[in-house]
Amino acid sequence: MKTIKILYIAGALAFGSQSCSSEFLELTPKSSVTTGNFYKTQDQFNQALTGAYASIRNAKGSVASWVMGEMRSDNTFYEYNNQNRGTGLLEREDTDSFLDNYTSSYISDKYNSCYVGIARVNQILGNLESATLSEDFKIDIAAQAKFIRALLYFELVRYFGGVPLHLSAVTGAEEAYHNRSTAEEVYEAIEADLQEVIQRIPVVSFPQNGRVTKGAARVLLADVLITQKKYAEAEAELKAVTEMGYMLLPDYADVFDVNHKNSKESLFEIQYQEGDQGQHSDFVYHFLPLSADVSLITGITSQNRNAGGWNVPTEDLMEAYEVGDKRLEASIAIAEGVGPVGAMVIETLASPVDYVTPPGKRSYPFIKKYLSPHSIQNNTGNNFPIYRYADVLLLLAEALNEQGKAQEAMDYLNPVRERAGLNPITNADVNALREVILHERRIEFAFENKRWLDLVRTGKAVEVMNSHGEKLKAKYQHLNVLSYHVIPERLLYPIPQREILIGNLTQNPGY
Repeated sequence: MKTIKILYIAGALAFGSQSCSSEFLELTPKSSVTTGNFYKTQDQFNQALTGAYASIRNAKGSVASWVMGEMRSDNTFYEYNNQNRGTGLLEREDTDSFLDNYTSSYISDKYNSCYVGIARVNQILGNLESATLSEDFKIDIAAQAKFIRALLYFELVRYFGGVPLHLSAVTGAEEAYHNRSTAEEVYEAIEADLQEVIQRIPVVSFPQNGRVTKGAARVLLADVLITQKKYAEAEAELKAVTEMGYMLLPDYADVFDVNHKNSKESLFEIQYQEGDQGQHSDFVYHFLPLSADVSLITGITSQNRNAGGWNVPTEDLMEAYEVGDKRLEASIAIAEGVGPVGAMVIETLASPVDYVTPPGKRSYPFIKKYLSPHSIQNNTGNNFPIYRYADVLLLLAEALNEQGKAQEAMDYLNPVRERAGLNPITNADVNALREVILHERRIEFAFENKRWLDLVRTGKAVEVMNSHGEKLKAKYQHLNVLSYHVIPERLLYPIPQREILIGNLTQNPGY
């Protein structure tokens, strides 16, 4: 099968309610697309499902995702550009420094994008039951759709806490507004969806085509369970995945190369395709310096005057790599040159290993792991990973260690370290190993939007981010004295103000 192409099926995915008038239905032009004439054929359901997959891009692959999931953490920062103080850019800075509020367009984008995808799934499920199609086809479409819904609700509940649960298509105004469910109720719905998916979705076959498999469903369920500290149940799901044929690629850098998309290490990734079909990615340009010429980095004639300066690796992260860790050079590179922020003249590229900025030069560390050859500016074909086999191994190590099985946990931790060129861990102390696993996840999944969620899940966010903030405020004079004042209420983002007003929802404490 061809790799799934994410196409927006406009008009087939966002239907309003239908009139009860038979005359109206009869007068609807045959060329119009409605729920009454669209959800009929396999091709139409496949188009709708493709639209549901597409929603994952905005929900988990957008600017909001790396601002809220990576910049929020101690992994990345930004270049302060005093020449451009636009509202959207200030909102990114405020999210990084814990000064964001319920009016943020990025927070609203994250929230709304998840619900767009959920609505698309619910439309599919709502029309599938009555469709005259084979049972095997219905089972497959429903399983893929429910995985997407579970993934999006997992995103919502981790970032916002309990949210309104919509598990059926909205057909009228009275169904459009629900009160917030508790986080426990949301998790219960996610688990129910995934248990069904696991029973109905096929196991992986290689080469993969980018669609959901049983392995993806199991690792998502395990992540959900570990987040709720259900370690024994997570262990069972993850051990099942280890028997499905996945593997670590020998070279860490290959995991992110466009020539190794959907590899044996991949369990689920957001699909992109370079070209003029509108399916390309461009996130790497946000991570490059602001410069009139970034061709030394991109390999093509290209400028980056407006997009860059974001998600910049911090000194703290770069110092966290152990000596000899191959992942450092595979993940980060240094642009060296002259000129101020906003107008850097890049003169050379350097390795971050033992790098010291020469006198009279300026250096800019940037994310390298998503940089692959391409021919059009702001048009790349790099996929974005959601789950890969290293996640299975490190989640399994965590689940085992939290049950007091530290010795067995190291059997899954050490292959990840060994690929990175590091010595195995031999200390079987549960508390020490807990810190090692969290550190290993930080390095292994740097810039994959997992660090903030890992800090929250492990109860380390307040401590780590307050300490990190003190270091940043000592170094950067532009930071507000109130920035990085991290309290437990800031572990969740605010419900967007628009949702509070139109849905009569309660706001999260602290906002």
